[in-house]
Parts: sequence; C-alpha cells; structure tokens
Amino acid sequence: MKRIGIVTSGGDAPGMNAAIRAVVRFAHSRHLEVLGFERGWEGLLTNTFKPLGPRSVSGIINQGGTILYTSRCPEFQKREGVLKAAETLERNDVHGLVVIGGNGSFNGALDLSKESDIAIVGVPATIDNDVFGTDETIGFDTAVNTAVSEIDKIRDTAISHERVFIIEVMGRTRGFLALTVGLTVGAEIILVPEVKFETPDLIENIEDSRRRGKKSHIIVAAEGVGETRALAKEIEESTKSEVRLSVLGYSQRGGAPTARSRYLACLFGDKAVELILNEEKNKIVGLVGDKITAIDLEKSAKSTKPLDLKLLELAKELAI
Repeated sequence: MKRIGIVTSGGDAPGMNAAIRAVVRFAHSRHLEVLGFERGWEGLLTNTFKPLGPRSVSGIINQGGTILYTSRCPEFQKREGVLKAAETLERNDVHGLVVIGGNGSFNGALDLSKESDIAIVGVPATIDNDVFGTDETIGFDTAVNTAVSEIDKIRDTAISHERVFIIEVMGRTRGFLALTVGLTVGAEIILVPEVKFETPDLIENIEDSRRRGKKSHIIVAAEGVGETRALAKEIEESTKSEVRLSVLGYSQRGGAPTARSRYLACLFGDKAVELILNEEKNKIVGLVGDKITAIDLEKSAKSTKPLDLKLLELAKELAI
C-alpha cells in the first residue's frame, strides 16, 4: 500500500475540508501518498487530480465547502463510466480510495467496488444525516446550528408581529434536519417527508393554539413535504392571520464547520486510513453511541436509516 486517493462527491457539507485534511495527514504519517481527485467522480473519469501533502491542506480545517470541488456526474451512473474510473485508479497506481459524501456517493462507490479490487472506504459527510450505519454525519451539526441561528432571529419578528412563519429547511426525502432544528428552536409544528400531514389538521392545530393564548407560530418544514408557498397561502386564508414563508436554502450547506463537525472529521479520517491500511475493503466509517465503527458499504448504501418519530411527539408536547 503506497498511494491512496480521495474524492468528495455529491452535495457539499461543512467539514468536508476538515475530513480531507485528516485523511491526508493521517495517511502521510503512515507513509502513504495521497491524490485528490477533483469534482467528485468526474475527476476519476477525466484523470484530474492533484497530489496532497500536509502543507497543501494547511488552513482548511475551518473552511466550508471542499478544496477538491464536487459535481454531479451522470456519466458515472453508467457502467462504462465506472469502468473508466477503475482504469484511472489502476493507471495511477492507487491502492485505496476514500469517498467523502452521502448516500448517493456511497452507491457510486459500491458500483466502483464491483469493478475494482482496491480498498474503498466511505466517510459520511452530508447535512441530511441520513446515512445508515452512523448516528451522525460530518456537517449535520453545522447545518443545524446555521438554521437555528436564523430561526431564532425570525422568531423575534414572529412574536413582534404576531405572525405565523413557515421556515423551509433542506431535506428533499428525509427529515432529520427539519426534526432536529424544529425541536431545538421550539417550533410549534414540524413537517417531515416521512410523515404525511393534512392541511386542515395543521390549521386546526394553529387555531387551537391561538385559543390557548399563543399569538405567533413557527412551522419548520423540510423541503420535501411539498409546496410551502401554497401551504402558507392556504393557512393565511383559513386563519385570517399573517403568514410569511422563509426559505433558508443553500446557506445551510456553507459556512465554517462547528467544532462538532470538525471533531467527527478528525475521527472519521483516522478510521478511514486505518481500514485501508488493514485492507478492510468496502466499508463506511461511522459513529454509533460514543464509538467510531465501520460497517459494510453495501449494507449502508442499500439500507434506510430510520427517523426517530418519538422526537416528533416530544416536540408536540413541548409546543403546548
């Protein structure tokens, strides 16, 4: 084992740079060369990379985004693209590959593992926190804190104007971010893709709260629950209240990673290099309880991480 590669694939997450830094420095201390392939899987198809050493990753632990860039790569979704990526790794004498990303990245890594014999290890980094096999992903804590900071400010306006605010956070298919954010900002209502809701029931919830003395409401909704703009209009027409919509958008994916996201990046990076050196192929690292663990790549990629719906009930009780 002399040389490994790194790719950051899919949506960016705060702490990806910290993970790159950790992998590079742990690898260097174990006498491994590191190649950073740029723009995710595209870099493996175009053979675009740069050597990474301890100095080339200086000063990036606090930076959001990824110095290796990332992009969607439709060509890699075809077997021809996967074969080309495998050829690139072989041509460059790469013996191990660290894939930093989320579920989509790990499904791509699984496809690559079937065409290449190198040791592939996934490092979960996504603000969605939906990777099976880890309690938490790199970047999730940062995204939560970004959203909480913005919603705390919005609540001031909601209270002052006695308004209903719908705050849309990221989460096209999963509600981990919306649920954690909603619980920690004290939202009156939390909407997640995993749980269907009826608008009349939601309106009745707001009206019941008003009868109990509440004059403002915060609704935290994952983007995957549907058209929030139409929902805001319907609530306004039914309750005769002022309703405002605020979409937090891509700000949740940027910014300096929190100490927690950097901490996980360091631990995950160390474990990833250890697995590769031990030639434990096709794994993803993760956090389970207070322990850094590893599970099979295929099991993670093909399994669905459950959302703790008990937290929704807890949030409802706290919102009385």
